[in-house]
Amino acid sequence: MDVAGTADGVDTSALPVHAEGDDGVPAEARPRRADAVKNRRRILEAAEEVFAAHGVSAPVDLVAEQAGVGVGTLYRHFPTKESLIEAIVVTRVQDLAAATAGFADAPDPGEAFFAFLRQFARQASNKRDLFDALGDAGVDVKARCASQFAQLERGIDGLLHRAEAAGAVRDDITTNDVIGLVAGACMATERSGIDAGCFERMVEIVCDGLRPPPR
Repeated sequence: MDVAGTADGVDTSALPVHAEGDDGVPAEARPRRADAVKNRRRILEAAEEVFAAHGVSAPVDLVAEQAGVGVGTLYRHFPTKESLIEAIVVTRVQDLAAATAGFADAPDPGEAFFAFLRQFARQASNKRDLFDALGDAGVDVKARCASQFAQLERGIDGLLHRAEAAGAVRDDITTNDVIGLVAGACMATERSGIDAGCFERMVEIVCDGLRPPPR
C-alpha cells in the first residue's frame, strides 16, 4: 500500500526539502555559485591592477591578496598564471565585442566608428604585455580565443560598413586594415617607449588617415 510521505517504507516528511529552480539547481547551491562568480570577477580585476602596476611577472599571491581571497581560491579558478592571463584577455576581447554592439545603432556612424577605434586602441595598448606573456608561454592567443576574436571582427566590420556608407570612412578600407593599424600603433608604443599623449596623437593620425580625402 502506498503511504503519503514515505519512500521504501521510510518516513520522508522530516527530511529537508531541496527546492529547485527552472534550471534544476538546488536553491541552497545558488549563493555558492554567486560567490564563485563574484570571486572570479574580483580575481580578474585584481590581476589587471597588479599586472598593470608590477608587470606580468608579479606573483599570483599578490593578486590573491589584492582580490581579498585565498591563494587556494585563486588556483581553483585559475590553475596557472597563463590561464589567469588568458582569462583577462578573453574578458577584454568580449567587452570590446560588446562595445561594437553598443555603437552599432548610434545616430552618427562615423563618430561611432572612430569612438570605438579609440577605445579599441586604448584597450589593445593596455593589454599588449598580456598578449606577449601568453606568447612567451607558448599559448596561441588567436587560436585559444578564436570565437571571441571572430565576434569582435564581425562587430568592427559592421561599424566600418556603416561608416563607409555614411561617407565618413574611405571605401577601400577593410576590417583587417583597421586591426593592423591599431596593432601597429600599439607595437610602436611598446618598442619606442612613447608616452600616453604621443600614443593618443598616433591614434588620431590613424583616424585621419581612414577618413575620405576632402573634395
